[in-house]
Amino acid sequence: MRKVLVSGATGTIGRSLVKQVEDAGADVRTITRELTDPVALEAALDGVDAMFLLWPFATAEGARELLELVGARRVVYLSSAAARPSEIGIERLIAENAREWTVLRPHAFAANSLRWAEQVRAGVVRQPYGDATFSPIHERDVAAVAVRALLGEGHHGAVYTLTGPRPMTQREQARAIGAAIGRPVRWEEEPPEEARTRLVKLGWPEQAVDEMLRALAEPGPATGTVEEVTGAPASTFETWASEHAADFLGSMRAARIHEYGDASVISLDEVPVPKPGPGEVLIRVAATSFNPSEVGLRMGLLREVFGGTLPHTLGWDVAGTVVTGAGDFAPGDRVIGLIDGAAAGYAVAKASLLTSAPERIPLADAAAVPVAGLTAWQAVFEHARIGRGSRVLINGAGGGVGMFAVQLAKHAGAYVVATASPRSAAAVRGLGADEIVDYTAAPLPGGNDVLINLVPDVPASVTRLARAFVSITQPIAHPHAVQFVARNDVGQLSELVALIDSGAVRVEADVRPLEALADLHRDAERGRVRGKVVVTIDA
Repeated sequence: MRKVLVSGATGTIGRSLVKQVEDAGADVRTITRELTDPVALEAALDGVDAMFLLWPFATAEGARELLELVGARRVVYLSSAAARPSEIGIERLIAENAREWTVLRPHAFAANSLRWAEQVRAGVVRQPYGDATFSPIHERDVAAVAVRALLGEGHHGAVYTLTGPRPMTQREQARAIGAAIGRPVRWEEEPPEEARTRLVKLGWPEQAVDEMLRALAEPGPATGTVEEVTGAPASTFETWASEHAADFLGSMRAARIHEYGDASVISLDEVPVPKPGPGEVLIRVAATSFNPSEVGLRMGLLREVFGGTLPHTLGWDVAGTVVTGAGDFAPGDRVIGLIDGAAAGYAVAKASLLTSAPERIPLADAAAVPVAGLTAWQAVFEHARIGRGSRVLINGAGGGVGMFAVQLAKHAGAYVVATASPRSAAAVRGLGADEIVDYTAAPLPGGNDVLINLVPDVPASVTRLARAFVSITQPIAHPHAVQFVARNDVGQLSELVALIDSGAVRVEADVRPLEALADLHRDAERGRVRGKVVVTIDA
């Protein structure tokens, strides 16, 4: 197994490089501050076949000693297209000392636009040379070329000029960032002399400022080197902007609990926008929904469900738009799913936990579907096994789960008897129930094949009402009774979305804003919440 030493492993390129080298099956070692420590460097080089060199200093002083220690190994050096005297000096030293060597000369990094982050959040990027043209390169592409040079053959003596796939003005880059984060970002031209004064006041060395301004004034080329070396096209700036959207978004509001207790423990906090990891998407949340079980979570009764870690962001249902894609989802896709932490402006979730949102209903309304819909689906089809001709009694049909259970049972061909209060009766009848029983005034009818219980208080007498029982709350003492907690099943959720889009299942929900979440909890505890409630988010 080839062993590779990576310097600058914690930097923008280094992090990506380490992962790609590991994915290629090589053994990776890293070095940072020890670069100029001969003893530490010699120890790090023991058994190493190749080294990626990022020289972090403005001069070549000390590079000769380092390269003499590196000796007759393969070296890949990250230089720059600017070809500064110090970089040319190091390139020469590498050619003199290394057994094999490759030089990477990237032009403008896409990551350079991160310096605009604060201005992007304000909606205006004020910088000089808005019409200057560059071909920004994704750090992942630089790392990909480095991996080929470190582990492959045929790169000795090559000097690779690396760019993105096409030229863009800085003004166009700002617009692309705005598109990625879903907010308008306009360019405001700053005179170069004002930019120079500003940067010097911020502590930049005058020479560095002048060099940067000169580089901005000169257009950058576009090369096909990345694709020639790796076999894959270079990533576009739009792709980079989408993947780094969280870096530009800054903060968001999130409904969190820092301790367990009554509804007053729910606070709206300003927190950083989360960054998606491998296989995860970043979602701009349109809405979450309220589930009665979240009252128990808030009170500390469900610590085992989410590990009990505080602070905790509420919200299990999510409906929103993908900002940063992964898996089968691209930016702009509308998705729903059952996740943690959806009561916030943005949320991250594994792509495998999401499915496309229904097209027939507003996106915010779709937040009513995951928890309640999956619970009803599993009650009706998996546990009750309702089919054509079945007679089913749904106890608590006026709630969020009941809305779906009535419709799914009817879709399965059952005769549906539904309990509902007078204020919910019309809505439940509108969902297709064959009989409505006012449980406040009449006993529950018997003669049912299955009773699906959706309410917390169940009298022992219900065991005389059916041959089998399914409960999502308390267990029912009967040999043919099942009590269950719904699991996340994306396949079932996708089938439910298809039924919604076909018109077979309707979604009805009240709407409240995130600011009213604590009051919503209070209303639920007082029995004042009817049906399903979605909570809209203003990111």
